[in-house]
Amino acid sequence: MRIFFTIMFVLVCIAAVILVLLQEGKNAGLGAIAGADSYWGKNKGRSMEGNLVKWTIIIVVAFFVLAIILNLNF
Repeated sequence: MRIFFTIMFVLVCIAAVILVLLQEGKNAGLGAIAGADSYWGKNKGRSMEGNLVKWTIIIVVAFFVLAIILNLNF
């Protein structure tokens, strides 16, 4: 069972690195400096960037859960 969790942990780590590298920087949207709402800003949750953020959060939670499970002595 420990081998299974270790393999899953490695796969989650690789997925987390890939997802973080695919995301844009916070300064990429320079059009929002004046505070104007744009179509992009209103629909960011439905965009590719919004999906990357959601999946990154899911993968990071899985990372911490697997790290805690692997730290248990069973």
